[in-house]
Amino acid sequence: MSSSDFRQIAIRTESGKAERLFRAAVSAFCSLTRPSRREIGQLEDLTLPLFDDVSVESRRYVAAALSECEYAPAALVRRLCEEPVDIAAPLLIRSRAVSDIDLIALIGRHGLPHARAIARRKDLNPTIADLIRALERPTLVRVREPDVQAPTAPAVAVVTAEAAEHSATEQQSPGIAAENARRRLRSMMRTGDEASAAKVDAFPGSETYVKLRETALTGNAAFFQTALADALDIDFSTARSLTASQNYASLLAALRSLDFSEDRAFLITVAIYPSLFPHPQAIRTYLDRYRLLHRDVALDRVRGWKAEALSRMVRDASPANSDSRKASNSDEASAPALRASSRK
Repeated sequence: MSSSDFRQIAIRTESGKAERLFRAAVSAFCSLTRPSRREIGQLEDLTLPLFDDVSVESRRYVAAALSECEYAPAALVRRLCEEPVDIAAPLLIRSRAVSDIDLIALIGRHGLPHARAIARRKDLNPTIADLIRALERPTLVRVREPDVQAPTAPAVAVVTAEAAEHSATEQQSPGIAAENARRRLRSMMRTGDEASAAKVDAFPGSETYVKLRETALTGNAAFFQTALADALDIDFSTARSLTASQNYASLLAALRSLDFSEDRAFLITVAIYPSLFPHPQAIRTYLDRYRLLHRDVALDRVRGWKAEALSRMVRDASPANSDSRKASNSDEASAPALRASSRK
């Protein structure tokens, strides 16, 4: 079927034909050897409005067809991947339109059923494969007993993929575990970085995101705090306090104020707080909190941080002024005594 046939399908608007139109449009698209951007856009414009009106069988059929398509439309693929695993499985296993970041987010939202399908992908990123193995065997989480002082036991609960296969990794310290997590994330983000560079530049604020992401993945807190201070236009001490707490609430608000997508915000947060996301429910909770936080509320919090920093500067300056006034008053008080003693 030629591209002209596909364009003709989009013109048919007879009522009651949503099911047939949905299937026929995708079938015609998959027959194209190298579809243009315009044709990809046409398919999305045609199928997404019909999505809620078609049957489960049609969605399953379309997911299977697009899983073999080299140039599958990303928006339609993402919508299908959010379906139950019996529909989404072909795309989770084979589709090139699903990125590593998409896979992590899907595991966070849908848990083990999607994770098990993703585990069947060829050339799956090792970091994601390790995460899935850890999720399959949650009993590998090691927590230090409160009364045990063994020097090799971790100080906090650490979930690492290496724990599944290497006992030495099970005994690593939290600092080493965090660094290993950052190193694996850094490696994952660099995979296909050149191919995605053009896409990143197409989004507003991408420069800020890239700077925050790269500094977060260095593992150097000061680098990230400096980048965060620049992004939010706050002082360094305030930026440092946002990442010094034991939870990510303040950092979540900071990233929401920058209007990052939930996937971008999650990547930065997990690089700063790797030990806070040991299982899918923790990831799902983060994403839910991020979606529910309105950007205006986040911006108000940033303004509050700036106001607190300003008032702190005023308070810090006040004692110095009062000390100088006291000093000048004491000098004036002692002057008459000196003059009196000189008369004597």
